Amino acid sequence: MAKPNLLLINKLREAASNIASGKDYNWGHVGKCNCGHLVQAITPMNSKDIYSTAQRQKLDEWSEFAHDYCPASGMPVDNMIDTLLDAGLEVQDIPHLEYLSNTKVLSALPGGFRYLQKGNKEDAVTYMKAWANVLEKELV
Repeated sequence: MAKPNLLLINKLREAASNIASGKDYNWGHVGKCNCGHLVQAITPMNSKDIYSTAQRQKLDEWSEFAHDYCPASGMPVDNMIDTLLDAGLEVQDIPHLEYLSNTKVLSALPGGFRYLQKGNKEDAVTYMKAWANVLEKELV
């Protein structure tokens, strides 16, 4: 699980807020999905920048990026992942964020444990907020 820190907590909440307030969300678009929104919150990149960076490696989703991640490659997608890792994420957090699947986060959902639906923007917002809350409790 990610290392608790204020930057990551705030950026998860910012990404959730951006999605909730109507910023373009599309789970099938690498720049507008869950991880795409977190990258946008952490970096100055927008969804088009993220998409064009991803297309250089001909990969379509963040779980593929995480699987193929090599910290020494210098590849643009790996640099984006480095940024996420620098913010406190671990590589395995990336597919969990995309698929809303970390059981520790799901256990902390308001109303108790339940599965969330990938691609559902309300569920993405709920997951990111719950994750930020989990990290905040661990920080204290």
